[in-house]
Amino acid sequence: MISKKTKYAIKALMVLGRNYGKDPMQIVKIAEEENIPKKFLEQILLEMRNAGILYSKKGAGGGYSLNKAPEDVYLSQVMRLIDGPIALLPCVSLNFYRSCDECTQEHVCGIRDTFIDVRNAMLQILNDTSVAHLINKEKQLNLETE
Repeated sequence: MISKKTKYAIKALMVLGRNYGKDPMQIVKIAEEENIPKKFLEQILLEMRNAGILYSKKGAGGGYSLNKAPEDVYLSQVMRLIDGPIALLPCVSLNFYRSCDECTQEHVCGIRDTFIDVRNAMLQILNDTSVAHLINKEKQLNLETE
């Protein structure tokens, strides 16, 4: 399960993605639009700004905007930034590897082998899914329900 923090980060990125190329958006506007607690959103946006995903401008007309095109912001990047490992087990993580405490023969572990496949499938989807993809999918789903 993804954390609420990650879900809020993705929702905020979608708002900023729909606003891409326009003036920066104020935190209050993003928070209201997606029903995200303002203080929590401030922390999330700051984290994404520090990672280079967002740009912020202070003062009048200030706020946040995407630092790159929505097509170039991928879910895998956001999830790793906010929550850390994507893998469901530490022994299959690509970026946060740790051996399992109870495992004595990792190379013949059926559980590990299965969860490597799970990780690879998840990563394929997350690496292929950009903020732009989510925005387009949402538009398509809205059209289907009309």
